Amino acid sequence: MSTPNHKKPKIAIVHDFLTYFGGAERVLLSLHNLYPKAPIYTLLYDKEKMQRYLPKAKIRTSFLNKLPKFIRKRKKYLLPLMPTAAETFDLRDFDIVISSSSSFAKGIITKPKTVHICYCHAPTRFLWDWHYDYLSENKIKGLKRALIIPLLHYLRMWDKSASERVDYFISNSKNTADKIKKFYGRESIIVYPPAFTGKLKVHKVKSPSPGLVRLGRKNDYFLIVSRLSPYKKIDIAIEAFNKLELPLIIIGGGQDRKRLEKIAEKNIKFLGFQPEEKLGQYYQNCYAFIFPGEDDFGITPIEAMSFGKPVLAFRKGGSIETIIEGVTGEFFDDPIPEILADGIKRIKNNYNSYNSKKIKRHAEKFSRKKFEEDMRSTVEKLR
Repeated sequence: MSTPNHKKPKIAIVHDFLTYFGGAERVLLSLHNLYPKAPIYTLLYDKEKMQRYLPKAKIRTSFLNKLPKFIRKRKKYLLPLMPTAAETFDLRDFDIVISSSSSFAKGIITKPKTVHICYCHAPTRFLWDWHYDYLSENKIKGLKRALIIPLLHYLRMWDKSASERVDYFISNSKNTADKIKKFYGRESIIVYPPAFTGKLKVHKVKSPSPGLVRLGRKNDYFLIVSRLSPYKKIDIAIEAFNKLELPLIIIGGGQDRKRLEKIAEKNIKFLGFQPEEKLGQYYQNCYAFIFPGEDDFGITPIEAMSFGKPVLAFRKGGSIETIIEGVTGEFFDDPIPEILADGIKRIKNNYNSYNSKKIKRHAEKFSRKKFEEDMRSTVEKLR
C-alpha cells in the first residue's frame, strides 16, 4: 500500500464540486499549493466563478459538467448520477490520490497499489446527521418525500460503501473525527484546515455600512460571512438583530438569500459575495463576528479572530475546538433568537476585556502555513 521512497509519486486531487468558493475550497487551494502539478478532478466546475482561484490548475471534470447549465445549477436533480460520476474518473496512472470531500469525491475507484487519502470535511451531512433537517428545511413533503426517501437510502448505502474504499482518513476536527468513527466505523488523523490568517488583503473601500448606528471603537456593525443555506441558521441571527435593532452585515450568497432578506429589518444589510481584497476590510472594521450555526469546523470565525475580533458562536461542532470562552469570544447554548441575543449582550458587556493581540495569536494556530506543513508530513507518512 506504499510507493517506493526513491520514486517521486504521481499525485492527483479530487474535489466534490468547484461551483462556489468556501472553506472546503480554501483547503483545495492549499493542496494545490502543496502539489501544483497534480491535476484536480471534480464533478462540476463553474469556470466563470472559480478560474480566478485556480488559474494554472489542470481541471478535469466528470460527464455531469457536459450537461446544460440550467441543470448543472440545480445539483439536487443530479443526485442519482453523482455516485456514478465519481466512479468514472480514470485515476489508474496515479500513486497517490487525495480526495477533498464532504460528499461524493471519496467514492472514487483506484487501483490496489494506489494510496487513497481522504481529507474529510464531514461525512455527507444530508445523509447522516443532517438527514431529517434536510427533509424539513427543504420542505420535502407528500409525493416528493415518498420519492426522495428511497433515493437517500440508496445514497446512504453507497456512501458507507464508498468510505470503505478510502485507505486513510484525515479529518478537519475532532468533531468530524467522531462522526467518521460513528457513521463509517473508521479512525482518522486530525489536521485542522487552513484559515487565511493574516493573508486577507485589506484595501480601503467605501464605508460598508452607511447610516448604521455606531457602537464605538471605530467599529459600527456586527458581521456574518457565510453561505446562505438553511443549515447555517442565519435566520436565528436575523431575528435576534431585528429585536436588538443593532447593525448587522451579512456577506455571502446562496439558496436562502431571498427568504432571509424578506425577514430582515433595515438595520441588516446583505452584501452578497465579496472578493478577498474587500473581505479583509469588513473583518477589520467589524465590532464582532457572529457564527449562528453548527459546522464541522468553521473557518470564518478563525478569519475574524485573525483580525483580533471576538466571536459569538453556537456551542456545538468545531467552534468548541477553536474558540476560547471569555478570551476569544463567547458561546450561546440554544439555537433560538432570544439566546443568541443574550450572547450579543455578553459580547458588548465584556468587550473591553478582550485582547485583540491574544485573539490574533490564537488564530495563528490554524494558519495556512501550519496546515500545509502538517498535511505534507502526514501524506509522507501514509504513502
